[in-house]
Amino acid sequence: MNFVFLSPHFPHNYYIFCRRLKEAGFTVLAIGEPEFGELVPELREDLAWYYKVDDLHNYEELKAACSFFTERFGKIDRLDSLNEYWLETEARLRTDFGVFGVQNDTIADIRHKSRMKKIFAAAGIPHARGRVVHTPAEVLALAKETRFPVIVKPDDGMGAAFTYKLKNAAEVDEFFAGKPDREFIAEEFISGDIVTFDGVADGDGKIVFCTSHVYGEGVMETVLADSHIYYYSTREIPADLEKAGRKLVEAFKVRERFFHFEFFRRKDGTLCALEVNIRPPGGFTVDMFDYSCDLDIYALWARVMAGRSVSLDYSRKYFCCYIGRKHRLPYKHSEEEILEKLGSIVVQHQELPPVLARAMGDCGYIVRAEKLPAIMEAVKFIQE
Repeated sequence: MNFVFLSPHFPHNYYIFCRRLKEAGFTVLAIGEPEFGELVPELREDLAWYYKVDDLHNYEELKAACSFFTERFGKIDRLDSLNEYWLETEARLRTDFGVFGVQNDTIADIRHKSRMKKIFAAAGIPHARGRVVHTPAEVLALAKETRFPVIVKPDDGMGAAFTYKLKNAAEVDEFFAGKPDREFIAEEFISGDIVTFDGVADGDGKIVFCTSHVYGEGVMETVLADSHIYYYSTREIPADLEKAGRKLVEAFKVRERFFHFEFFRRKDGTLCALEVNIRPPGGFTVDMFDYSCDLDIYALWARVMAGRSVSLDYSRKYFCCYIGRKHRLPYKHSEEEILEKLGSIVVQHQELPPVLARAMGDCGYIVRAEKLPAIMEAVKFIQE
């Protein structure tokens, strides 16, 4: 079986996906912009062929690469990057080359927040009220229903890029005076904590792994304030969250994919769906899957992609937390002090690439412990 992996060098840990694909029996073919010699040795060793392009945004170059692979290796069986940025490009290539997975006619359901809301409604999942807006009057009409503040963001946006929290009519006018040239959706502001339902579904839509995370502060708030973030995986998934998450796996027809569903846990305890992402959660969360359960999620995913029957016996042994820091903030404790104080509960720490820094921090620590208080003490010490 032939697997085409787009941009396998980013993020850094994704080279492990290519390794596990090779171990699962795939011929791993990759397309990227760096020179082959610039790839990490582990990635170079696992690729049957690397096709360098000048620009991954140039679709004609990508088509030429896939045509070359087809002529040399035969039919492309699967194609992915596991990166939100390339979702639409992947769907287009799958459609043009007859590859199983999300296609041109279904990509909008998992990229456009306005389409997500329709599916939330059909599945009976409470969600933030909102609509695509083109004029200040349309935002003010929503604010009349929901009250200020109102959140506006690109309908097909990623993360918290170009996201604004508008508190009054003057800010609405100011937003439209300088609005980027793209379609925006306005939503009611929901007060609550962000919780997630994350995992992997097999080719039949059966969930073979799932977990949940709680955010100390949402990505939007972190980006808008240029502050630091932390979030942790739980050892037990609340029943209402798992029920809603499983409904969405079915409603969005998730097949052979990671999923990352975001909800607000409102102050009254109820859930409100925020958005769906049919790809792995960002940053180093995939590694957190492994650390929290002592498993190899990369290998699990590769077995799913190979169409193998997967029955995983696992337990969530630890709370696992990502704790970000930003160089601009005057932290009390140095890296040396952190590692000396926290010792073995720090399982990973690294500098992050600039493209992730605004949301995730310039550097990040992953810690794990059996008890939540130990996690929260680590958060306090690292971010103090």
